Amino acid sequence: QELEKLGLRDDVDLHVYEVPVEYQTVQRLIPALWKKHSPQLVVHVGVSGMATTVTLEKCGHNVGYKGLDNCRFCPGSQCCVEGGPECIDSVIDMDTVCKRVSALGLDVTVTISKDAGRYLCDFTYYTSLYQSRGRSAFVHVPPLGKPYTAEQLGRALQAIIEEMLDVLEHSEDKINCQHEH
Repeated sequence: QELEKLGLRDDVDLHVYEVPVEYQTVQRLIPALWKKHSPQLVVHVGVSGMATTVTLEKCGHNVGYKGLDNCRFCPGSQCCVEGGPECIDSVIDMDTVCKRVSALGLDVTVTISKDAGRYLCDFTYYTSLYQSRGRSAFVHVPPLGKPYTAEQLGRALQAIIEEMLDVLEHSEDKINCQHEH
């Protein structure tokens, strides 16, 4: 919500959605949003009670979902996509994004993770990565006030997303350049 107030650079069309903590809704909603907007990038943000930093998740996992959601439902298969790869990495180089955002001197600590937790955050991330062939990102944030304010988190997300878009645009320039030879 804070990011929606702050916005992103002028050439970015920002759409903000709140995704319920429900496996079946995620399986329906994420593909529908990709279809509706055909975005360059989708960045999911989830609150983690265990997080003490703003955490960039490198990958999503397909199996191991045993926790009940807000509807007291859990997929019988305990997985996102039957037959999908065990793990999908984001095409975004999270190490580069982390270094760049940390160098900006914001009053927020940014870290990297390879395990989004095998609950709805990880489930949503994997679903989105699978749908987008890796053109997704997931950022875990601590609960408000523990230790950051909404404004601090909003500014951090703004910086993170702008760096992600920059990294994505530069990696595509390289890919396009290689195809021309």
